[in-house]
Amino acid sequence: MMNETTLLETNIEEYLKAHEQKSLLRFITCGSVDDGKSTLIGRLLFESKMLFEDQLAAMEADSQKWGTQGEDMDFALLVDGLAAEREQGITIDVAYRFFATEKRKFIVADTPGHEQYTRNMVTGASTADAAILMVDARKGILTQTRRHSYLMSLLGIRNIVVAINKMDLVDYSQARFDDIVAEYGQFAEQLGLTNVTYLPLSAFKGDNIVTKSANTPWFSAPQYAGTTLMEFLETVEINDAHMQSAPFRLPVQWVNRPNLDFRGFSGTITSGVVKSGDRIRVQPSGKESEVARIVTYDGDLAQAIAGQSVTLTLKDEIDISRGDVISIAQAPAETADQFESTLVWMNEAALLPGRPYLLKVGTQTVTASITDIKYQVNVNTLEHTAAKQLELNGIGVCNLSLDRAIAFDDYKTNKDTGGFILIDRLSNTTVAAGMLHFALRRSQNIHYQHVDVNKQARALTKGQTPSVLWFTGLSGAGKSTIANLVEKKLHALGNHTYLLDGDNVRHGLNKDLGFTDADRVENIRRVGEVSKLMVDAGLIVLTAFISPFKAERRMAREQLADGEFIEVFVDTPLAIAEERDVKGLYKKARSGELKNFTGIDSAYETPEAPEIHLDAANLSADEAAELVITELRKRGIILS
Repeated sequence: MMNETTLLETNIEEYLKAHEQKSLLRFITCGSVDDGKSTLIGRLLFESKMLFEDQLAAMEADSQKWGTQGEDMDFALLVDGLAAEREQGITIDVAYRFFATEKRKFIVADTPGHEQYTRNMVTGASTADAAILMVDARKGILTQTRRHSYLMSLLGIRNIVVAINKMDLVDYSQARFDDIVAEYGQFAEQLGLTNVTYLPLSAFKGDNIVTKSANTPWFSAPQYAGTTLMEFLETVEINDAHMQSAPFRLPVQWVNRPNLDFRGFSGTITSGVVKSGDRIRVQPSGKESEVARIVTYDGDLAQAIAGQSVTLTLKDEIDISRGDVISIAQAPAETADQFESTLVWMNEAALLPGRPYLLKVGTQTVTASITDIKYQVNVNTLEHTAAKQLELNGIGVCNLSLDRAIAFDDYKTNKDTGGFILIDRLSNTTVAAGMLHFALRRSQNIHYQHVDVNKQARALTKGQTPSVLWFTGLSGAGKSTIANLVEKKLHALGNHTYLLDGDNVRHGLNKDLGFTDADRVENIRRVGEVSKLMVDAGLIVLTAFISPFKAERRMAREQLADGEFIEVFVDTPLAIAEERDVKGLYKKARSGELKNFTGIDSAYETPEAPEIHLDAANLSADEAAELVITELRKRGIILS
């Protein structure tokens, strides 16, 4: 390599040892499109002499084919590896590069500038210690500059360089530099960004990257920092050092039980320091013990610090599982199941309040839903606006409800125990990144009240197995007709039932809901909750709802015990359902009078494995109802 030193040539072991002991800084480059992010990283790699000769040769050849700098080398090609990136001259995906200097090692994430790829920027920024915000000196502060700045403030990046790039194209104007600094300074103050360093750069020419440029002699004046970009990167504080002063947290990743004589709890320390003999608390259970040993591959330690992966053994045998958090007893994490949080929505499909998602925080995965979007943030003005849903790249403050309590910290205090992602339960796609702020008071003040007469006792007096028959299908499929016949037959057999019909419920419980996707989700959520209460009362509940989305049908199923939810798919082709059109709804939908109508301009997601599949196109309503009764007898739900 080009950066061979005397030590490398004479004593490779000493060189490697010195390299291992260097601190590691993770940082990102961000900003608007074509502000020079990739070019800057390419220049850093070149100036730090971290390129092989063949990489230089390849870059020279690529510059002739793909370059945007005429006859000069295009350093951006060292980072933009995708064919689409080279063709368009933009960054699409997050590109990670490693380099090192005599003082420190670096991992840099080159994040895209297009608004379309904001989610990629969030991914790169989530682990960063510092950020380089690129600003084109000709264009100044743009929308995406503000968006990325707001995201940096949300993600808790404490050290920011505003790199005012392409100074060569404005003749290294001090006045232009000062104007941009003043404009950005006002916006940074609104965001609460305090550790901001401003640098005049030319990534293409190399000005103020590694050495001070003769083209900006004014930058050495007392009112400026006068530093170079590399000097900043080599001296800025790393988060690991900052987190060592925070309270001890160890999210348990693995319960280590190699034999009968050893039981330890393994994970990476996210903050603080732990010593043998320290009093700890396990959360969310709240049980306490003392650290007996701190075990590592290289032997036991007297103490361990943030960033280290260790296995702790405790003096007491207490129940600890993956996802639990071990905290220092004097300053434990909080526990709750309802929160205020900020969400950055990262999916093409909009966020729908009430829909269940998987939430992953630390090593814990739970089921979560958004109960309320309090407001959405306009990143240009920082104005708070009302919103019923969040679209792609939307940022909103939301209330969040989990299916169980978790241990957490405010994100500003600890990113690892305060940051989370939301995952779509069907596609397993990451749909949002979020930050926990605080527990809602109701999560601490509302508790389950014990009752002596339970579901089993109520069901016993009725002589039946309580359950939900969930009829789903298109409008006009025959759900209500079949469900009504099934209830009549059950009633005649002496069973205790209740029918929740879609139209009837919308006259009362759900009269405030429309037919948008968000309202449909809330409609089914409420019906699921009511059905659960009726099953607890020992009833056989029948529901007749289109319920078009798999996610909500699964949510209703998971509220009940195994075997209590019976999905009945009334399978009627769209053409036949539209032919019937008893209520005239399809006609209105086709004419445009009725929007968001299932099967026309709103999707119906067909059940994949319903317990009962009724071919309603070839069965009479009475035949379909009799098939349902037969299946209930087989399952032991009814006895006669």
